[in-house]
Amino acid sequence: MVDVKELAANAKVLRKKGLSVREIADELHLSIDTVNYLIEYGAEGLPPSDVKIGWRSIGVSGYRIGLLSEMLADIALEELSKRDKLADVVLGISINGIPFATKLSETMGLDFGVYRPHSETESGGAFSSNFASPGDGKKIIVIDDVLSTGATIKGAITDIREAGGDPVLVLVIVNKSSLNEIDGVPLRGLIRSRSLGGTILGGAAKKGFPYD
Repeated sequence: MVDVKELAANAKVLRKKGLSVREIADELHLSIDTVNYLIEYGAEGLPPSDVKIGWRSIGVSGYRIGLLSEMLADIALEELSKRDKLADVVLGISINGIPFATKLSETMGLDFGVYRPHSETESGGAFSSNFASPGDGKKIIVIDDVLSTGATIKGAITDIREAGGDPVLVLVIVNKSSLNEIDGVPLRGLIRSRSLGGTILGGAAKKGFPYD
């Protein structure tokens, strides 16, 4: 079981180092609500129901990231074909979506872009000018690692549309929600993970499910 005391301590250390709540949420693979709770209350009581996701065994290896990205590419081609859509740009959400988006753009032969969410909790962000632009009617595949509430990706979709782009698909490694689309854009994940019977961080209800 995940040690909530350790998570709370890690969240507070990262906060002291100057990371924003959103950046801490990305680093610990938790929702922003959970991070806010851990920073404010520590290990006292039960934090919001959440599922702690860790994929460091993949992240330490470019080869493994490439293999996972090939699976994402296969799903992307399936979804685009099903909807008779094309794509021009693979857009990685900073920071954890970037390595997968890089590999996906190479595999699919598409341009590569980077989206940076705002550092704090508000939605919206900015596109890096060093990479492909999402404008001029370009069709965009959005990539992130973990989806919790969908707020970050929703902000990206809004900004893409405001820039003149057309988001056609969202891909994530783990979908922690019950969503199958965001703002009308199809959402696919390699894995769907949801908390049942309690919270994985603070312990399940007596008649709930055990978490390892």
